[in-house]
Amino acid sequence: MPTPVDLSALRRHAVARSLFTPTTLLKAVEKLGGFVQADPLRAPARAQDLTLRHRVKGYQAGDLERRYPRLPLQEDFFINYGFVTPGLRALMHPRTTRRAWDKARWKLADAVLAEVERLGEAHPADVDAALDHGPVKNWFGGNSRLSTELLDGLHYRGRLDVVRRDSGTRVYRLGPAWQAHPDPQAAMDAMTDVLVQKYAPLPAGSLSQLINMLFHAAHQWEALRKPTFARAKERLAHARVDGRDWYWPADEDPTRGWRIPSQVRLLAPFDPVVWDRRRFELLWGWAYRFEAYTPAHKRVRGHYALPLLWRDQVIGWANAGVKEGRLRVECGYVAGHAPRDADFKAALADEERRLADFLGLA
Repeated sequence: MPTPVDLSALRRHAVARSLFTPTTLLKAVEKLGGFVQADPLRAPARAQDLTLRHRVKGYQAGDLERRYPRLPLQEDFFINYGFVTPGLRALMHPRTTRRAWDKARWKLADAVLAEVERLGEAHPADVDAALDHGPVKNWFGGNSRLSTELLDGLHYRGRLDVVRRDSGTRVYRLGPAWQAHPDPQAAMDAMTDVLVQKYAPLPAGSLSQLINMLFHAAHQWEALRKPTFARAKERLAHARVDGRDWYWPADEDPTRGWRIPSQVRLLAPFDPVVWDRRRFELLWGWAYRFEAYTPAHKRVRGHYALPLLWRDQVIGWANAGVKEGRLRVECGYVAGHAPRDADFKAALADEERRLADFLGLA
């Protein structure tokens, strides 16, 4: 008789399948479904680096950006902005947008494309200097250069690639000529499988939400929203646990006895283990919130609190920073105190050492 699936099995499954044995950078990205979410905040490192340090052998902060020009990866928007493999990117393009450009805007955009072609590799400042498009109000009410906004829009539409970053600023070149996927439903199914590979096991509500988010990546196939969700539920393995349906890849077994090391890990706010806040509350019984954009006086856990994973339990959070060349870590705990055993204390010290090494600190 098969072992019944319960929340403890789902919790072990969620941790063990995502925090796999560290491997090469490319293999780690592939095992994460072909997508790593990016974020510009550095506290104490960017989210993509904090995510990869647990999964790539010998990873150092900034390795992805340093190696990016030589890697078969591309910056692009999937369900969020990040780094994608060529296979995943090809499923999304050529894509349409919710807000189409009119002829006047396309005339300006075509001038940008011509300037990028002339330059070969184009920094936004060089494009703006050549075209002098002037300022424009951006979506959050501030001012930006129209040339920069057009470059962003052309990149989203797949007309430009990001070659590298210069001091954090994207440098562009012309993108490939995209061929439409011959089977849109197959493309949507494949992108759904990327999400399941990255974030499973998923409660039904989260699976539905993620599929809805896919149409930011492939707006042209929005009519396939309902059939994509229905097909996913049919082909994925699932179980009903505590009155809720959960889904995961059909070739995996949450009850197989996943090995969870006695290890502390400080996770990025966007790490796949903790990214889905609905799933987080179901598996660990408390609400984690990302508070970097919350006014300081309203923060509960800190500007960039890192979820603190001990074995298969997220028991608290940590705020980490560098002061006078040394790593400082301040922890908080859901229970109000740290676990009262020596194993935890030693494991937390090991994780602090690993984090310091990753940051290149003594």
